[in-house]
Amino acid sequence: MRINIPAYALYGEQSEVNWNNFFNMEWISRRSRVYDWRIDPHLHHNLIQVLFIQHGAVDVLLNYTRSTAHSPCLILVPMQTVHSLHYTPDVEGLTITAAQEPVESIARQILPDMLTLMHQPAVIPLNHKDDNEKIFALYQAIERELRIPVVGQIALCTSLFSVLFINIMRISHMLQHPCPDNNCSRKASQIDKFLDIVEQKFRMRLSISDYANEMAMTPGHLSRLCRITLGMSGLDVINMRVIQEAQRELVFTSKTIKQLASTLGFADEAYFTRFFRKHVSMSPRNFRMQATQKIFRPEANPTILP
Repeated sequence: MRINIPAYALYGEQSEVNWNNFFNMEWISRRSRVYDWRIDPHLHHNLIQVLFIQHGAVDVLLNYTRSTAHSPCLILVPMQTVHSLHYTPDVEGLTITAAQEPVESIARQILPDMLTLMHQPAVIPLNHKDDNEKIFALYQAIERELRIPVVGQIALCTSLFSVLFINIMRISHMLQHPCPDNNCSRKASQIDKFLDIVEQKFRMRLSISDYANEMAMTPGHLSRLCRITLGMSGLDVINMRVIQEAQRELVFTSKTIKQLASTLGFADEAYFTRFFRKHVSMSPRNFRMQATQKIFRPEANPTILP
């Protein structure tokens, strides 16, 4: 079975190749009502979304996890995240859609810890009234800025969007070990380079030494850098990217396990199956069956994500 996952700019609109200067905000009900409150599985190549659910509830799929999010809450949808949304008819809130690269550029300079948040799909409950009011105030500020075209509009909105992420980090307790200012920029730049190389070469099954050589540092230094900045070893980063791609292709393509193993650089199907089972705790075949059923089963068991 093959399932085609469309890529959009905004849902239902054709995506462009590059969205380096894109920023949009809209009320959830305006677009969702047209589609009978159901947004089918899709992704955005270069765009990140943050949905602020003020009223109602939504059955949300983020990659391979389905949950029910109750208002008030935020839903983070980084670029390349397969997601679907089935709203209750009383839902209301706001969605910000922005080019992810400019927001990440700001994060690298002011708070590199934000990069982890920007790559992690999540539902974040707003359990405290103060948190809800702070988030709504930021959305209102962005909405006011977007009403009339003015010089620097996108730049200011992108900056306010970054402030939104700082508040999300505080709410979700993700800010744990801020690094000294004089080290942040260099470490962020190195990690950024490493992630770029991983994205280009993760299908080649290179060793951590190969990546370290390309970055002109020792394997130990690369892994320490990853642990300090990302909270995991360099090898974990590489393996996580391989697993992410394997999961995506198992669910959304018709490749056999053997074909998938080959495209991901594994010598044989058995080796790939052992690797996948180690990281996912089930075989590729079972994952495909369970994930496909979960994604396309409307009555999926709902639980809110932590």
